Formats: sequence, structure tokens, C-alpha cells
Amino acid sequence: MSVLTFLIVAVIKIAITLGVLLTVVAYTVWLERKVVGHMQNRWGPSRVGPFGLLQPLADGIKFLLKEDLTPPYVEKHIYLIAPVIALVMALTSIALIPIGPVVHLFGISTPIQITGVVGATGQPGDIDAGLLIVLGITSLGVYGIALAGWSSNSKYSLLGSLRASAQMISYEVSLGLSLVGVLLMSSTLSLRGIVDAQLGTWFGFIPQWFLFRGQFIAFFIYLMAAFAETNRVPFDLPEAETELVAGYHTEYSAMKFAMFFMAEYANMVTVACIASVMFLGGWSGPPMPFLPAAVQAFLPLIWFLLRVFFFLFLYIWIRGTLPRFRYDQLMAFGWKFLFPLALANVIVTAFFVAIRA
Repeated sequence: MSVLTFLIVAVIKIAITLGVLLTVVAYTVWLERKVVGHMQNRWGPSRVGPFGLLQPLADGIKFLLKEDLTPPYVEKHIYLIAPVIALVMALTSIALIPIGPVVHLFGISTPIQITGVVGATGQPGDIDAGLLIVLGITSLGVYGIALAGWSSNSKYSLLGSLRASAQMISYEVSLGLSLVGVLLMSSTLSLRGIVDAQLGTWFGFIPQWFLFRGQFIAFFIYLMAAFAETNRVPFDLPEAETELVAGYHTEYSAMKFAMFFMAEYANMVTVACIASVMFLGGWSGPPMPFLPAAVQAFLPLIWFLLRVFFFLFLYIWIRGTLPRFRYDQLMAFGWKFLFPLALANVIVTAFFVAIRA
């Protein structure tokens, strides 16, 4: 593949991924309002378009047309760049996650992944340390939240950003440790290699996902830490409306506020993609030879999207079900329960991997 062809393919993949991701973010908001509405015996969005399907478009236009206020007492440059940091980090991390196998189009072989590269053998591959880079990029998102609260020069915003910083940094430890067991069992840091390690079935129908290979405790830890990392119920203390007037983004309005909102939902998609790759076999699925060849070509992408949809629905379901923690309960749960449990899972997994070796 020539350099020009590689650049053209990369630009096309970036454009498609950003378009799909932003659309998913918009309609995840619509889905959440609909599902929670039905859980609470109300309609949710129903006025704008059939079934309220045009509500995300109306919300976007509203944010663009609202008066964009900048309070006179803020640290202006940091105040303006904070939501950009949060959104850019949220959108960038998806670039390293493989969402499908290598495809062959018009004589070009390319993985369904923005950062797919062509190795020395000429075969498309993955960045070896892809998982570490994803975790590094997502951890930088906390700077956007911390800077937003500090630069707003408001007590409410500062309290919200302090809560967020402590919470996100604390739960990042458990989240990272929950993935170590999978890395030990797969013997690779490559996300594509981790998916390949889960191919195959037992008895012809039980998938060999790491969730079913002794990592169900790690999966539980990852889910809990992911809820806290993305500031979702029951871990939404940084933006608890009844306590903090909205938290770190209290002083933001119009599109700057919307950027924090978009970053939260983009992070939800990212952690759902990582969970699908690490624990549920990524894009692998049962073969369906009875389907037309054109449909079979899209099956891996369909399996992956179904897994991501499952996690997004779980986010919404939990929001409509569980009450919010107290802040001391949240920190105690992270450090006194999840962290020791994650360490124990790493030790036990390492022991059994050593025995098997």
C-alpha cells in the first residue's frame, strides 16, 4: 500500500468513525430519555419527528443558537479550552479500538480501525500497545473536568471538579487492574490479538470469551469502575444536581456545556467498546452460512454493535433503577472493595496461568 493510498484510507476511516460516533452519541441521549421515560411511566421525546427521532437534531440546533455567556471573573483561556480537552480526549480514544476484522475492498486490505497499520509482512495489523494508549488518552479527560471547575472561579464548580478528579483517578486504578487478568491470559497488549485469543467455542456452542474463562469477577470490577469513570448513576457525584447545582460545568452554557455532555456519552461508547473487545469476543459470532454472502460480510460489525448496544442499554437501565451513593460510600467502595478484589483477581489469574504454562 502506497503512502498516498494509506493516507486516503485513513482520512476516510476517520470521517466515517467521527460521523458514526457523533450520531451514536446523539441518539444515545434520545434512547436514554425514551427508556427512562417508559420506566417512569411517561412518554419521553415524542413531539419532534416520528417517535421523537428528530429530538437530537433539535437539541443540537438549540445549543448552537443559545446565547454563549462567559462570566467576567473566569480564567478565560483555561475556561474555554477545558471542554475542548474533555471532548477531544473522548473522541480520540475510539481511534485505537478495532471494531471489525480486516476487510478487502478495491484491492486494498485494511482493518476496521482508524489506527490499523501495515506491518513488515504486508498484512494489516494493530498497534501492539493499543490498550495502554487508550487508557492513557481516556485518563487525560479528567484534566478537562478539573480545569473547568478551577477556571470557573466558582465554589460549586470547584467542588464538582474536586469530586470528579478524586473519583475518576481512584476508579482508574481498579479499572486498569481489572484488565490485567485478560492480558495475562491472552499474552498480548494488542486489542486485535485479544479478540483473536477468544475465537472458537466449547462443545460447538459456548464461546471462549474471557468472561466465561474465569474473568467474570474482572468483568464485574470493570463495569463498576466504568460507571464511576464516566460519572454515571449511581456514581454521578461530580454533577449531582441536588447537591452541587450541576457540578463542574455550572458556569458553562450553550455549546461549551454541550461539549461536556457529548464527552460523557462518547466515553460511554468507548468503555462499551473496550468491554466488548476484552471480555465478550469483540466482533466474533456464530457462523451463519445460510445468509447471503453480502450479509455475512457485515456480520462481524453487527455482532460488535449489538454488544455495544447492550452496554449502553445497561447504562440507561442502571440510571433508571439505582439511587445515588453518598460520596464517602463511593470512595470506600472503590478503595476498600473494588481495589482489593481487583488485586486478588490478578494474583489468582497469574497463579493459574503459571500452572497452565
